[in-house]
Amino acid sequence: MSLTAMDLVALAKKTIVEIIPETVSDNLATYLILDVREPAEYSAGHLPNAINIPRGVLEFKINNLSAFQNKEAAMVVYCQSGGRSALATETLHKLGYQHAVSMEGGFAAWQIKGLRSVLE
Repeated sequence: MSLTAMDLVALAKKTIVEIIPETVSDNLATYLILDVREPAEYSAGHLPNAINIPRGVLEFKINNLSAFQNKEAAMVVYCQSGGRSALATETLHKLGYQHAVSMEGGFAAWQIKGLRSVLE
């Protein structure tokens, strides 16, 4: 039996923690914010202080950035709708980032809630 991308996301969501956008917004200063969308998506708008590492290169780039040297840091991961961030959070756990959580609903949910974003 082969799995679809959505099957993989559903499986990942069973092993990770998701938090709602309001919790992220209320605690922005306490989290390292990781945006795993593509650069063009990030440029169109992102969470304050978010660092962009696209999902496709996450494993190769995360250890090269000084912001991610502390694997004990509280980290929120998000994408556009929550699928890529679920997969990325699962991967981050495998890489030793045990305090990484995914933002439920992604940037789309953040925007629907009318929370503060940064545009470039």
